[in-house]
Amino acid sequence: MNSSPNLSKLLDIMAALRTPGSGCPWDLEQTFATIAPYTIEEAYEVADAIARDDIDHLKEELGDLLFQVVFHARMAEDQKAFNFDEVAAAICTKLIRRHPHVFGDKAGQLTPAQVKEAWDRIKAEEKAERAKQNPKAASEQSGLLSSVKAGQPALHRALALQRKASTVGFDWNDPRAVLAKIREEADEIEAALDSKDQAHIASETGDLLFAVVNLARHANADPELALRSANAKFERRFAYIERTLAARGRSLEEASLVEMDALWNEAKHHEAK
Repeated sequence: MNSSPNLSKLLDIMAALRTPGSGCPWDLEQTFATIAPYTIEEAYEVADAIARDDIDHLKEELGDLLFQVVFHARMAEDQKAFNFDEVAAAICTKLIRRHPHVFGDKAGQLTPAQVKEAWDRIKAEEKAERAKQNPKAASEQSGLLSSVKAGQPALHRALALQRKASTVGFDWNDPRAVLAKIREEADEIEAALDSKDQAHIASETGDLLFAVVNLARHANADPELALRSANAKFERRFAYIERTLAARGRSLEEASLVEMDALWNEAKHHEAK
């Protein structure tokens, strides 16, 4: 496949936006840290388009995500650290190295499980090689949980931390044991609420959320997908409340909580049918 003229155009547009004097003032003042939240947001937009099976929107959102990569690469180029071509070269090298069954000796077809096993083995070899090159950094990141990336969303990171700890047996064997832990954490939140200590309440709430993620893991339910489903369910039922009130000539502000709760139960009943 030949080099895309549109990719070259995108890189030129990014360069123009970051050109001092003639570029965009907002783009010029951005840093890796200020752009990172937008990068995460765009990744979520991609996931949302996929969840809704909206292919046209997916194309647009992938473009937005690609722009984030180009933006970061341009900021690095401004610092004379690396450029977009080096980013692309690095991932090409990594993918070829981690797929020897495709680009190497082609020793036969592998199952998906075998591919995953080979991928993990090659990653471990890469990590060992980096440790040889930089022993000090390796010693600072040698713990079991050090491989769990800190920059990912808290929900995903909680799941990754739990999975990693479970590899050495630090885990429950029964989902009901996790459920008991959730009840324990809920009781601790109740005690924290009585104390009116906001920091304590926040800490205990975090413990409860962590335990719920653990339950989802033991129940073989992806917590992110489960929460997305719950969000969609909440939106549907709340929209039913809003529509029903509007049909009665009333607004949300005019309705009592009792009335809205009754309509919520109606929505649940309709969904059950």
